[in-house]
Amino acid sequence: MQDQFHALLKIWFHFVETWGYLGVFLLMALESSIVPVPSEVVMPPAAYWAAQGRMSFWGVVLAGTAGSWFGSIVSYAVSRLVGEPFVRRYGKFVLIPEAKVAAMEGWVREYGVSGIFFARLLPVMRHLISIPAGILKMPVGAFSAATTAGAFLWCAALSWFGMRVIGDAPQLLDSPAELARVLKDRMHLVVAAVVLLAAAYAAMTGLRKRASKPQVQA
Repeated sequence: MQDQFHALLKIWFHFVETWGYLGVFLLMALESSIVPVPSEVVMPPAAYWAAQGRMSFWGVVLAGTAGSWFGSIVSYAVSRLVGEPFVRRYGKFVLIPEAKVAAMEGWVREYGVSGIFFARLLPVMRHLISIPAGILKMPVGAFSAATTAGAFLWCAALSWFGMRVIGDAPQLLDSPAELARVLKDRMHLVVAAVVLLAAAYAAMTGLRKRASKPQVQA
């Protein structure tokens, strides 16, 4: 299994290197659907190649953002079309168990558009959040705006992070497995910061709702 994953990493790297912006767009579109292409090993190498003059930094970010939106809107549209019963019944066959669908629905119901934005910054939730948004028929404009904003921030952060990590160690590009390990190790702080931010937002939202409820007099 590990050897197969390493082989896939090499394919992704060469795909981005060969196809440029289109490669970034397509891989990030897959990442935002149910296909397990980790953005953490797509955007950083692309940003490094941009630094070498093959692409522009912001071109890479925009291509990644556009791909993320496209993959998300496809998942959103399909989920909206087939509905909740279909997703709950057959989602397990594409690694989306019913429990995850229910949890994501609860998140969208609770936090709405801002929940979509924060979900785009979190592992796993990033590529699943489009499904409950479609099931719950969130307005397309609001969903697109939150998805685009979150994806842009995530792609920009990954690209900047990738240039900082790979910039002084370009040999990592020759070893997909080592690059994945280094990125994973150093991404912990970024992910932790996002999780804390989302938790703080959730706490503030909960307190605001509690404070807005009418008090029952004894």
